[in-house]
Amino acid sequence: MSVSSCAAGPDKMSDYSEKADIVDTAIKAGSFSTLVAAVQAAGLEATLRSEGPFTVFAPTDDAFAKLPDGTVESLLLPENKDKLVSILTYHVLPGAVMSEDIAGKQLEVKTVQGTTVSVDATDGVKIDNANVVKADIKTSNGVIHVIDTVLMP
Repeated sequence: MSVSSCAAGPDKMSDYSEKADIVDTAIKAGSFSTLVAAVQAAGLEATLRSEGPFTVFAPTDDAFAKLPDGTVESLLLPENKDKLVSILTYHVLPGAVMSEDIAGKQLEVKTVQGTTVSVDATDGVKIDNANVVKADIKTSNGVIHVIDTVLMP
């Protein structure tokens, strides 16, 4: 699979892979502070620290910055928790799906949120309208694929 490396943060992730869970791996990478804050605000941290396995399509801070002004702040408000949970769980698949499992395929895959996401791994990898910029970061409870755009269900 042909994916390019993104900012230094996600590259650091491999230093912790398989030793730390999904949340700790994202925290230690340093370029997922918005995602981690959203996971905590949504009450999903304990789930993403559990045994899993999970596949997480993790948007970087730069991906969140591409959302319209005020979107992230609005989603983090307690009254928008259900919407935030829906968005975040749309980024998660049950089980650990590695790039080699989908190489050359186009699929509709059911997310933890309950709806499907489009996967196109015929030329690089796209998840809906997001590009996977770093794939196959193994953690103690699954795998992270770094994406450049926040997915919206």
